[in-house]
Amino acid sequence: MSDLQPDGVSRAEIMIGAIARMLQGLGHVAVGNSSPIPGSAALLARALSGGSLRVSLLGSRKYNPFTDGGRELFDCAAQGRIDAFFLSGGQIDGAANINLVGLGDYPRSKVRFPGSFGSAYLYHLIPRVILFREEHTPRTLVRKVDFVSAAGSSPENEYRPGGPYALVTGRCVFAFDKTRRQFRLVSTHPGITPAEVREATGFDYLAPAAVPVTEPLSGAALALLRGEVARQVAETYPAFAARTWGVQAD
Repeated sequence: MSDLQPDGVSRAEIMIGAIARMLQGLGHVAVGNSSPIPGSAALLARALSGGSLRVSLLGSRKYNPFTDGGRELFDCAAQGRIDAFFLSGGQIDGAANINLVGLGDYPRSKVRFPGSFGSAYLYHLIPRVILFREEHTPRTLVRKVDFVSAAGSSPENEYRPGGPYALVTGRCVFAFDKTRRQFRLVSTHPGITPAEVREATGFDYLAPAAVPVTEPLSGAALALLRGEVARQVAETYPAFAARTWGVQAD
């Protein structure tokens, strides 16, 4: 799958635009470490909002208001003061469970991932958790994860204000149906067919008879992303900004 879409927009830019639209009208968005695509989307959404969206980027010196790292983020989430967050995983399954621990039977995992950190905690508390994974293959989007680092759903009698909202990949956008506890295909990215998405996905999902194409960024929004926002992104994610836009950190 080529990184460039038919119109010259990169796969990462398609994902950034899709995520940025999900952040419209929110008050505070937090982004964890090593998340350049959601981080770029959050900074773009802030720019498009005229600065009204508060963005907290862990790992950034300029765009991180926290002085005590993850502990302040966790406190904010527990107090209901974060509207959206982002999670990914080595595996994501059709029930929106994510695996950040490893492949195979734990604790004898054949492959080890970085670890869960606060994913289970934040998944339960933040109302709009957007899952993301640029690689969209049966290897990463599986029927059932090998280890549940953070569960997509909870028992009916368990208080849970947070949970999965959507899954954005390099091929498409899924929304999460909390009633059915299942993903629904919302759109496919330019140049990708619904059949290709079905073939590349290891879990079953709902889909309409006609699947629209993911809405591209407007010319003005794309120019903003490639200019002012790209320079902001370079402060926290210099390698990503250089690879995606050729922009160097100051």
